[in-house]
Amino acid sequence: MLVTLSLDEAAETLAAQPFSTLVGARLTAFTDGAATLTIPIRQELLQQHGFVHGGVLSYAADNALTFAAGSVLGPSIVTSGFSITYLRPAMGTALRAEATAVSSGRRQALCRCEIYADTENGPVLCAAAQGTASVIDLGRTGASA
Repeated sequence: MLVTLSLDEAAETLAAQPFSTLVGARLTAFTDGAATLTIPIRQELLQQHGFVHGGVLSYAADNALTFAAGSVLGPSIVTSGFSITYLRPAMGTALRAEATAVSSGRRQALCRCEIYADTENGPVLCAAAQGTASVIDLGRTGASA
């Protein structure tokens, strides 16, 4: 079941996440089975060696995976698990997390993500992740608005 949300509608969902706003994340692509999240690299996102903090790469993977899953499952989903492998330090002007849905059913989707650092010499693959997202019933979570 492919969900027909526009890039603008999906970007509104991202903008409603306070943490996403804090890191400056933008949804730059959202199509059936795929999503790309971009984060400008700035001083506040670095660790002590001058590389983008691994937590920022992890956030980028988590959200890109979930948006790719949302493109096939719908908007009422959460990440149910993911793993990430850091391949090289992230430095440059922006992070770009490109995720695709690999397999999906009615309630869960498996997605993969590659995270690139955009540099003056071109993109550098910094990390790779795989994860799942599951449909949730917001009325049954016990969460209050």
